[in-house]
Amino acid sequence: MKVLVHDYAGHPFQVELSRELAARGHAVTHSYCAAYASGKGQLQAEPGETIRFEAIGEGRSIAKMDFGRRLVQELQLGVELVRQVRRLRPDVVMCSNVPIPTLVVLAFALMVLRRPWVLWHQDVQAVAIQSFAGKKLGRSMAVAGRLIGLGEKWCSRRAAAIVVITDAFVDVHREWGTADKVTVIPNWAPLDEIGPVDRDNAWAREQGVDKVATLLYSGTLGLKHNPELLPRLAKAVQDAGTAVRLVVVNEGPAASVVSDEAARLGVPLTLLPFQPYERLSEVLGSGDVLVVLLEKEAGAFSVPSKTLSYLCAGRPILGLMPAENLAAALVEQTGGRVLRPEDAAIPAAAAWVTEILGDPDRAAIIGKASRALAEQEFELSGCADQFEAILAASITTKHRS
Repeated sequence: MKVLVHDYAGHPFQVELSRELAARGHAVTHSYCAAYASGKGQLQAEPGETIRFEAIGEGRSIAKMDFGRRLVQELQLGVELVRQVRRLRPDVVMCSNVPIPTLVVLAFALMVLRRPWVLWHQDVQAVAIQSFAGKKLGRSMAVAGRLIGLGEKWCSRRAAAIVVITDAFVDVHREWGTADKVTVIPNWAPLDEIGPVDRDNAWAREQGVDKVATLLYSGTLGLKHNPELLPRLAKAVQDAGTAVRLVVVNEGPAASVVSDEAARLGVPLTLLPFQPYERLSEVLGSGDVLVVLLEKEAGAFSVPSKTLSYLCAGRPILGLMPAENLAAALVEQTGGRVLRPEDAAIPAAAAWVTEILGDPDRAAIIGKASRALAEQEFELSGCADQFEAILAASITTKHRS
């Protein structure tokens, strides 16, 4: 097969899947959006690899908080992605994490070109926007959420197949009339690329966090998160009598929110941009406790991929997230802690962190359990078998139609 995989965010496990498909003999081009700031995987071919990497949106940055400008940018990126398809002429296209305006442009073009495509549905974006509209974004965004919903539904109906990451998405597709082409394949993280390392590692020494207890958050911070909780948690741990430094690896508007709140509370903070992917194990290994944030409205439609990377790193995890989220169950299986993502949960969260920081043996047990669970759950070959079959069937179905 000649396959174009477009993961807008460029996340590590999507890249790993593309590499595996290429290793199986398929002609794979992995596309991503360079204009979107996020933690990205290894987006360069190694010697001997046949996979190709191509970016869209190079030399630009997404206006995340200017919604009018962002809409224009996302439509333009859709046009750029269509040009990529026309040039590469793949047998099938698979899309992940694509903003709905971009996806609508692509789906329309693929319909005209009569080329099959698979939707790898990571977030039900319409549900996300509508959930936050009343609370944070106002009435105009509620209208935008309805329009996004129409676009998302339209695209889903035109996909040859749909892969969702949790059973919670199936009900949405049942409402849309697309459940008959849905396959559930949970997300994973690259076991061979992210692993446990010594707490006293080169990255920790470079950042001056090798000899101080650290709470670490690495990944995107957006609408699904409440970034002020991070410094408030660190402050509560301090107030309980344990010296701790907050380390946040992130780019975007939320970084300044964290910085301002940490300054207001007098919390020691190391704030860094996204780090090179090849150093991610060291970054995560520098955290004594790794923190996940996810707001309650996001519980049913988002599985934070950072949690999966955290598990691979073999560290204790604190999840300030909805208990019904799929990732919450994984955290609790390891002995980590899951609490509500709100200020009222901070005292209990700080108490748990204080216990872990004061008990290295317990922390090590939880860390080993985290890695063991990752090794049990994130086996790549089975997932790749499923994706390979779905892509091949999409081509066959299109040829028959």
